Amino acid sequence: MKALGLTGGIGMGKSASAELLHSRGIPVVDTDDLARQVVEPGQPALAEVQQAFGPEIVGPDGRLRRGELARRVFADPPARKRLEAILHPRIRALWRARVEAWRKEGHPLAVVVIPLLFETGAEKELDATVCIACAAATQRQRLRARGWSPQEIEQRARAQWPVETKMARADYVVWTEGGLDLLAIQLNQVLSACGAQGATCVIGARTFLSA
Repeated sequence: MKALGLTGGIGMGKSASAELLHSRGIPVVDTDDLARQVVEPGQPALAEVQQAFGPEIVGPDGRLRRGELARRVFADPPARKRLEAILHPRIRALWRARVEAWRKEGHPLAVVVIPLLFETGAEKELDATVCIACAAATQRQRLRARGWSPQEIEQRARAQWPVETKMARADYVVWTEGGLDLLAIQLNQVLSACGAQGATCVIGARTFLSA
């Protein structure tokens, strides 16, 4: 089985790409979903986060106040590092287990969506990497449409490597300026190159995919 890592800048189309891949019957795990899972009520990570950031970080319903936590950590890099030290090992253990289960089930290809793929060195455990990217102006427009302020956009961007760095490191780059039809075409090319349609995946030869 080939394990494909999918990354890219925030608001650049990772979720749309993951949905398209899932619609092709390819197993997909998104580490953003796992990050929410590990801080559900009763999870040990939630208790550690509360200890690190104060009792008020958990609401009266026993759930993490995610907006408040994001407000703190994206304005304070050391605080973000403390949070990552709590969450990242647990998240990695979960996606590793998911990939191993799919491998045992005989799937030819699986995808792991990891926003901080290169920042955390996860590419060493994957067979190939795909960077989902778009122009900075398009990224800002998409994030503003979500209701994000310019300050929030800047803080989140600073928390990741520049997308140009990710593009340079990735085996494949998918450009998301052209709508879902063009995105699907590019992802189909990635799947073909990685053996999902009978081809052999060639690792190490970076390919820029666009129509």
